[in-house]
Amino acid sequence: MLSEKLKITSDRLLSHQQLACSRFYCGLPIHGKDMLIYSIVDSLQEPLLLTGHHGDITAMIFGKGSSPPVLCSASADYVIAWDIELCQKRKREGKDAAGIVIGTMLGEVVHLSFCFSDERVAACSASKIYILSSKRQELISTLKGHLGPITSAEFCPWNKDILVTTSEDRTFIVWDLKTETVFNQSFVLSASPLLSVFFMEKERHLITGSSDGQVWCFLLNEDQKCQLVTKMDLQKMEKGHHIHQEAMTHQPGNVNTKARDYSWFCIGSSDGLYVVDLATSELLTALYFKDYTNLSITIAGSWAFSSDFENSIVVLLTSLLTPCVALLEINLCNLEKISSCVEGFTVFPSSPPLLESPLNAEFKKKPHHPETKAGIKEQPLVFHSKVKSSGYTSGPRRTMFSPKTNAQKKSSSKKSDNNVGIHLQDYPADSVAPTIPCVDLNVVNKQVSCLQYSGDGKQILCGLGDSSLLLYKSCLTGRPTVYTGHDKTVSSVSWSCSRQWWLSASEDLSLRIWTSCISEPAITMGKNVFSKPIRGAQFYYLDKFLLLASGPSLYMYLYNVDDTHDDIKRYQQRSVIKLARCFTTPATITAMSAVNDFFSYIVLLCGSDRSIQVFDMNRGVIASEMSEAHSRAIHCITQNKGSVFSKQAPDSYNLFLTSAVMDGVKLWDLRTLRCVRRYENHLNRCQPCSTAISPCGRFIASGSEDNCAYLYDIRSSTFLHKLQKHSDTVLSVTFNPAKPELLTGTLDGKLRLFQSSSGSCLSHDTSAAVHSIPNMTE
Repeated sequence: MLSEKLKITSDRLLSHQQLACSRFYCGLPIHGKDMLIYSIVDSLQEPLLLTGHHGDITAMIFGKGSSPPVLCSASADYVIAWDIELCQKRKREGKDAAGIVIGTMLGEVVHLSFCFSDERVAACSASKIYILSSKRQELISTLKGHLGPITSAEFCPWNKDILVTTSEDRTFIVWDLKTETVFNQSFVLSASPLLSVFFMEKERHLITGSSDGQVWCFLLNEDQKCQLVTKMDLQKMEKGHHIHQEAMTHQPGNVNTKARDYSWFCIGSSDGLYVVDLATSELLTALYFKDYTNLSITIAGSWAFSSDFENSIVVLLTSLLTPCVALLEINLCNLEKISSCVEGFTVFPSSPPLLESPLNAEFKKKPHHPETKAGIKEQPLVFHSKVKSSGYTSGPRRTMFSPKTNAQKKSSSKKSDNNVGIHLQDYPADSVAPTIPCVDLNVVNKQVSCLQYSGDGKQILCGLGDSSLLLYKSCLTGRPTVYTGHDKTVSSVSWSCSRQWWLSASEDLSLRIWTSCISEPAITMGKNVFSKPIRGAQFYYLDKFLLLASGPSLYMYLYNVDDTHDDIKRYQQRSVIKLARCFTTPATITAMSAVNDFFSYIVLLCGSDRSIQVFDMNRGVIASEMSEAHSRAIHCITQNKGSVFSKQAPDSYNLFLTSAVMDGVKLWDLRTLRCVRRYENHLNRCQPCSTAISPCGRFIASGSEDNCAYLYDIRSSTFLHKLQKHSDTVLSVTFNPAKPELLTGTLDGKLRLFQSSSGSCLSHDTSAAVHSIPNMTE
């Protein structure tokens, strides 16, 4: 993967000097004032000697274009531009190679940079930047703004009038070359100097790094304002990469080598080369010099990368301690594949359940005993299920009977429920994200801890911090139905697929299943059943089971809800619940998720040891584990469950989100068991802010502690919209499954409903949600 093509011994140490490297040539100073240009394509070609400087050469760089190749070199006396092909021609004719002096007496130039048209050159000397013409001796402009020596400069690839510089004052500046003014200057990013700057044109990202291993990625907007996308610590990424590699070697499985379009970049360090995936802020690979015994350099000084490449990178490398320069070639073919020793999974079952599968559990039928004639059977004194009021508590009637002549016939509710499928409309696949606030509702002074829409999008469950449960219409109009019975905060709510009943779990170690017929719960599981708080509860396997997590245990219950109304036996629980299986995990479960809208064997568990476990319910075992998934324990896991109103690519249902305090949101692919993207523009330092995926699969919503809700495009790590003006921390977010609406709940008990703007649309491609995610379009 890493090979040495050329080794050059210099007459002096070049450890911290900018050298020149392109796809076809590389160059370095020789004897201080001269330069040797080597051909990378033809190793047998004699190197080209260039002379012309009177002082020691301090910086070199090749132009961005390949024809004709242009070189710029700088010393304290001159800055010279060289046409390499013309110089080679003059050498063949027996003449001296000559360049064009484009700058004089600029001081010690430590860095040079060509614009993408090769018409201008930026020369960094002390705290000034000189913009020079590459065709003639002309000083176009001089830029001053940094407080310390400048370390690097780079022209913007999509805007020729934008230049970005870094300095030892630990800031970077975005310059407007037209007006010679500062567009934007960053805050002090680190305690160490910023060393380099790099652009990623496709994502419009600006990346800079410091000498202590910190890397920042900013989005450069059209107004030239920089928006922080992510911050990375190279040492932490390296540690996480080693843990992931060890986990892969210990887990058996098939090797999955499916292609993926990475948004990666390289970081050159003293001990090797690090390849970083920008989407996930994780290391793809680390190439250490110590692992390649055939290399002549063990500790690197400076790096010079070729500006364009296809399947390989050419790097000119200097040694930190010895006067040695090496030309390395890095093969990139392996970086475009995911090499995983862990067998992937899918939420869709590929075979029927096993005979001994826990999913085959059923209630045992009671044997039928025929009634005997002997003996007298006891009967209750009252045979009615409802008792009519005696009327003693009502006032005396003051008006006589009067017939209703204008009464309208009410339509049968049962009939309308049966025909509800006729009125279903598809979720608008071309709608934009819901960002327009339309309803603000003050519910209670306690937190809105959880929210969930019913499957038809007509009702919304709201779990509160005052131990109550509210049932609203989705439009949030009218008085809600209040359900009480818990003693502490309601931690989770869940609808059944049939929408006939729903459940609530609380911090008081209890769980209740409710129906729309009565205000009392149909099933109550009290404190004597669980010893630890319930961290997740939901219906599972098309409402066949009740699944919940408490402590290190995962419980699966069979249940039967009896929703008949009987005033005589109203306090007698006629519904039945029975433990089918109980599974124990190595760590305390902090979050849980499973699909209930269709048959699926996969249950996702998050542990207090910061791991994600893939539980195969068909076999009743932990099928795989992703250790060190976050830097903190995961408090929220959200699967892409789609909606009956929308269509998505089948593979998109294998995506899921995880959230952890101080570690942002990560998007995972169940098929590869790898993080495929990271979102961390929102603020989450202490509260368990939740996340949600839109029914179309294109948008991600996240709560935040800066009194805002954030909307992300699932294909980009930068937030799409910032929904402001909430009164407190946004704890809960959820999308309406039937139409483009977003509901948020805050720490101070307020609900806010957002709708999509009319007339705006995005791509009609329903697979847009899975672009840039591996194998989604295969």
